[in-house]
Amino acid sequence: MHRISTVILFVLICSLVTAQAPDVSRVPGVVVAHSPASSGKYIGSPSLAVLPNGDYLASHDFFGPNSNEHVKADSRIYRSTNRGKSWEFVTEIHGAFWSKLFVSEGKLYFIGTDRHHGHTIIRTSTDNGTTWTEPVDNQTGLLLEGEYHNAPVPVIEHNGRLWKGMESAMGPVKQWGKRYGAFMMSIPVGQDPLVADNWTFSNTLYYDSTYLEGNFGGWLEGNVVVSPEGKILDILRVDDRSTLEEKAAFISISDDGKVATFDETTGFVPFPGGSKKFAIRFDPESQLYWTIANDVPDELKAANQGKNPASLRNTQVLFSSENLHDWTLRKVLLQHEDPVKHGFQYVDWQFDGKDIIFLSRTAYDDGLGGAHRSHDANFLTFHRIKKFGKK
Repeated sequence: MHRISTVILFVLICSLVTAQAPDVSRVPGVVVAHSPASSGKYIGSPSLAVLPNGDYLASHDFFGPNSNEHVKADSRIYRSTNRGKSWEFVTEIHGAFWSKLFVSEGKLYFIGTDRHHGHTIIRTSTDNGTTWTEPVDNQTGLLLEGEYHNAPVPVIEHNGRLWKGMESAMGPVKQWGKRYGAFMMSIPVGQDPLVADNWTFSNTLYYDSTYLEGNFGGWLEGNVVVSPEGKILDILRVDDRSTLEEKAAFISISDDGKVATFDETTGFVPFPGGSKKFAIRFDPESQLYWTIANDVPDELKAANQGKNPASLRNTQVLFSSENLHDWTLRKVLLQHEDPVKHGFQYVDWQFDGKDIIFLSRTAYDDGLGGAHRSHDANFLTFHRIKKFGKK
């Protein structure tokens, strides 16, 4: 009798698991992770790195009403040993949010905050992402105490330093966007990134209500980019809800990383998808800058006049540029006709030989009711752009 009851219980559990399994048959790309809308935990902050041994590492965090984002956020790590064809869960990190995986001098790091508007922290792993250090003090990865904001934007090497854009969330106006102040952090290559005193932090440029004729709502999620002239720029997402013509802000950083300056007359530059998170990287072979961004096509503009452009996330496009100002549409990568419950956003990507590989925070049908809304993604998906367009 006991054995029969055990068997019945096992069958019931298996049936329940099967009933809750997502339908991924129509989801574009390779599904890395899924979190149903009913969980109240949404997938955020995709981050992607290629390890020295050729494995791919992916990460995401959880946000939403049932997450720990405001206390001690949770991030998950996944690994692919077959160039992204399949993925396995590796570990969960408690106290990591808005974080970026990157490799420097053959070592793996994870940099971000410990929670929503938390301390700036960094971890390292010596076993390809399976275990990670804990940032308990200024010698072990606790870099800045206070309220900070960032995103999984590029960490690059230039002129013997590592550079990353960052934002303070301690501005005088305690509202989204308006509380963010842009600054740059950098460190000499070869110095220990877990030691806070090894880092240089520029001055912080906070919100100015007079920008864009009073339509400026803030800047955030800055990308460090080397200009065609060899200068460091912090190129940021711009909140301007008065128009669907999107733009980015170009902040100049001194060579030593200590001084950030902005010229309102020239610093706001038209940029497709500039009201959402984006990543810009330079390809030495093609001598072009590349980005994957949430463009708003003309037909979507016609149907959404008066709406916040940051809410339109149902189209991801590959662009290239010679000068960071004039962008050429190369390919529409992901698109769905519905902008309300479908979205492809917060793409993080890398060059991989002749290809580009990328992760998307994807809101899509899952057979379980779909995403809560386009912003609140229920999937992390992996994609490859083959022979992306080098000269």
